[in-house]
Amino acid sequence: MSSRLSRPGVLALCALPIAVLFALVGAAPLPYAVAQPGSTVNVLGKDQGEPIVSVKGVPERTTKGQLRMTTIVATGPSMKVDFGDVVEAWFRTDRAVLPHDAVYPSGQTDRQIEKHNIRDMVQSQDSATRAALGYLGRSPREVDVKLHLADIGGPSAGLLFALGIVDKIEGDGSGGELTGGRSIAGTGTISADGTVGPVGGVSLKTQAAGRDGATVFLVPKAECADAQAELPEGMRLIPVETLKGTVSSLRALEKGGEVPAC
Repeated sequence: MSSRLSRPGVLALCALPIAVLFALVGAAPLPYAVAQPGSTVNVLGKDQGEPIVSVKGVPERTTKGQLRMTTIVATGPSMKVDFGDVVEAWFRTDRAVLPHDAVYPSGQTDRQIEKHNIRDMVQSQDSATRAALGYLGRSPREVDVKLHLADIGGPSAGLLFALGIVDKIEGDGSGGELTGGRSIAGTGTISADGTVGPVGGVSLKTQAAGRDGATVFLVPKAECADAQAELPEGMRLIPVETLKGTVSSLRALEKGGEVPAC
């Protein structure tokens, strides 16, 4: 005598492979990294007791405002991100799911990636120094610039370093501070000719800036839409493309003139 499964029994058996599949997917590592707002650092201040920006050969101006570089924090290169991590991040405005290879170079060890990030930071500082002195019409032979910032890698602080150098030497060009005494944050790579480039993770960086008290955020123009996605209430975005244009925008902001907007 043959036995037959009831309809609920058949559905249960059919659902079993699906449940197993979801369990396997949930436990399997995925090729993503989860990022969140990181720290911000005032480049006009100090790090480990040393000025982040210092100059010799010309008078160094005293500044009261802030120029805050911004960062994001991502799951480490060798950390595994599973299905649950991705789902949670999708439903949080302070998290972002990024392709792993977009955050970390593929095929490299944690140590190699750390060295890569440090090298990018050193190159960024060199480009920022050259861009700032070029903008000011100063020769590296007459002005010695020292940049000190530990434990942060990557090239995305280039623009803020350059602005810090300009503010320490010239300010707004008329005796005042480039910041106008404000807390200004931002991000962007910079080349030696003063061109500002995009960096990624901007919506997370605006959140970090708002959390730490900034009211103005300098964003590479190509990333305006990303910056507006989770913009903190009351924060003003200023799109930038060059160091010269950024300085002009900050001067206009201080004098109540017309300032570019996203």
